[in-house]
Amino acid sequence: MSKFIDISSLSLLYGSHTVLEDITLDIASGEFISIVGPNGGGKSSLIKLMLGLLYPTSGTILIDGQAPQQHNSLYFGYVPQLKTAARSFPATAVELVASGIEANWLARLSDKLLADSIDALRKVSAENLADIQLSKLSGGELQRIYLARSIARKPKVLLLDEPATGIDTASESDLNNILDKIRKETKTTVLMVTHDWETAYHHSDRVMILNKNVICFNTPEKAFTDEVLRIAFGHEGHKHKMIFGARH
Repeated sequence: MSKFIDISSLSLLYGSHTVLEDITLDIASGEFISIVGPNGGGKSSLIKLMLGLLYPTSGTILIDGQAPQQHNSLYFGYVPQLKTAARSFPATAVELVASGIEANWLARLSDKLLADSIDALRKVSAENLADIQLSKLSGGELQRIYLARSIARKPKVLLLDEPATGIDTASESDLNNILDKIRKETKTTVLMVTHDWETAYHHSDRVMILNKNVICFNTPEKAFTDEVLRIAFGHEGHKHKMIFGARH
């Protein structure tokens, strides 16, 4: 397995508080990785380190041989947890997507920028929402627009921080199916923080169980065991074979 993302002896401290400790792992290009763990376990901080928004206290992160800060911002796509504040911004869905390509809000979209933004919306089955004001979108629709915004820049790495937060089960299922389709078509490397173990089990190549350090980084069948989850969460896990059944 080639090392597209190579993390070595990575630690992150906030003052005297340890957020992440001695993480070493590698991820191949095109993999779908789910990151699961308790609140406060460092999941979002790891995503920020990969985006180059934080610097490690010690150790290294290399993505395709370079530190995150050395890559152009268009190299990464990022879908945050649902931000309701976005609904109050006076913009349409297509304008939000375009802002991801240009890293700025434009008064007028060029024909090419408009076409590229519509194409991204089409890939998430949301082209019908292009001219709708953000304030009129449901939670699931707004997450689709954020996903379109992230893929419009054609990133090499797509990072999602609990993208299903605040949306209903049907919208979450749609989101997962769209992610699977995008990944197959573009071969993008995907890392997703999630609290949804079922989604992680059925959609991931590997699952990272994280609680300040990596408890397990393996296939879903090997990651979601009572022993691993007991270590990570400090309590007896569920009977995962009964819950998850066969993978899709």
